[in-house]
Amino acid sequence: MTQIVGRQGADWWRGAVIYQIYPRSFQDAGGDGIGDLQGVIERLDYIASLNVDAIWLSPFFTSPMKDFGYDVSDYRGVDPMFGTLEDFDRLVEAAHARGLRVTIDQVLSHSSDQHPWFQESRASRDNARADWYVWADPRPDGAPPTNWQAIFGGSAWQWDTRRCQYYLHNFLASQPDLNFRNPEVVEAILGEVRFWLERGVDGFRLDAVNFCTHGELKDNPPREEIVEGFIGVRPDNPYAFQRHIHDKTQPENLAFLERLRALLDEYPGTTSVGEVGDDDSLGVMAEYTRGGKRLHMCYSFNLLTEQADPDYLHATLTEMEARIGDGWPCWALGNHDVTRLATRWDAEGHAEKLRLYMAFLFTQRGSVCLYQGEELGLTEASLSFEQLVDPAGITFWPSYKGRDGCRTPQPWVAEAPHGGFSTAAPWLPVPDAHRGLAVDRQDADPESLLNAYRAFLAFRRGLPALVKGEIHYHAVRDRVLCLERSHGGQRLLVALNFADAPRELPAPVEAEALPDAPALVNGRWAAGRLALPPHGIAIARCPAQEDLSWDV
Repeated sequence: MTQIVGRQGADWWRGAVIYQIYPRSFQDAGGDGIGDLQGVIERLDYIASLNVDAIWLSPFFTSPMKDFGYDVSDYRGVDPMFGTLEDFDRLVEAAHARGLRVTIDQVLSHSSDQHPWFQESRASRDNARADWYVWADPRPDGAPPTNWQAIFGGSAWQWDTRRCQYYLHNFLASQPDLNFRNPEVVEAILGEVRFWLERGVDGFRLDAVNFCTHGELKDNPPREEIVEGFIGVRPDNPYAFQRHIHDKTQPENLAFLERLRALLDEYPGTTSVGEVGDDDSLGVMAEYTRGGKRLHMCYSFNLLTEQADPDYLHATLTEMEARIGDGWPCWALGNHDVTRLATRWDAEGHAEKLRLYMAFLFTQRGSVCLYQGEELGLTEASLSFEQLVDPAGITFWPSYKGRDGCRTPQPWVAEAPHGGFSTAAPWLPVPDAHRGLAVDRQDADPESLLNAYRAFLAFRRGLPALVKGEIHYHAVRDRVLCLERSHGGQRLLVALNFADAPRELPAPVEAEALPDAPALVNGRWAAGRLALPPHGIAIARCPAQEDLSWDV
């Protein structure tokens, strides 16, 4: 097991920037059109150049790939399309040598129906693993036990003719839910986590972590209003028609999270970030991270919606601060499940907006997950129905086109076949529009978004207030979001102009621009006034102990 000499010690994860890699779309070193672990190794220097702290690898485990790795059939195996366990060990070694920590996706709430555990469980009602998954008898009329819906469409219950019972699946029917009410299941899952800890991983991103336990087998009540946000919550999906009272986010899950945290604490310097999708995601994030005995941090889909209005962002962030106490959030503006940021927040080809969104993300209190391609400003790919492979997109077409559009391969070399991703036809096409955004083009352009990310993250790394500091929000005024960050003796003022026009605002006379700020920090502080260009960014230093009046 390799060790990393980190910049921030065991709590490196506080304020860390974690770069999410979707392996099958990052770099293909094997020449089969699918990205692999060796491809990640070959691009580690690029990742290190971004000035991020860690990588997060989406699933690379053995899987039938019905949901592209989120249906695990062997928690301890590397799927051959991605390489071998030896490749993974070399990746960890190489990442640590570059000062990068390695976190991996863990899909704990469910497995593939091809997992040996499920194969045994479905064989009979009295075998050793009969109660390892959530089984239930039909209603008297043969209908499913409850009205619960699956996120990918249809009932969350699948009839099995071997046991003549239904089993629960919150996602695809090929992803049966494990029964975390069975202590043997909990012990087995913790054993799978320990396996990767022993191989030197530095942490885990926990998929759908609030789905690990179910409640009483009672019908969910109807929802009065559809509030979109979490994947699957859309007017075209019956999942959105219910209030999810009984099928997820149960109190019993807390005991499991405490067991998981105790295991992680045996390996100092490791961390956990939970994905939370719930009607009250902010409340669950707070509950799961407060007190230092459950998860280290959580992120939700609250900033992964189409709402980029500063009033919405301010309301979301201030509510989180009011509820989280000593907990720690993790924020993301994009991932492998949602429309690309540049498209979703109406910033295609708009460099100033994309820089603003970058600065917004990296100045919040909490850690950050940065999805591959965001640093390039990649747009959502427009694919035909015939090109889709995502089961959600195929099911809900044409009202919902699925997640393939945000999963197309990373463009590395503009003029190379398939953008330098592979020598073979890739599993999803490389859009022509992405070639002009390729890494080689942006590397050579000092004004590119890629180089803006590098510069801002290097700048942020030297400011403890932005990395780990406390936060205080001021009211939004004229579409300018204003906040303070403080840590130790350092106090920073941040102003972000979401307007298409310049803004001039009153500001503390003590505010002093930071002389080492990158050029993208383009606001001007002078004589008690702050001038911001359209989509402008301002950061200033102020005395730490004075009671400032910032009437914005």
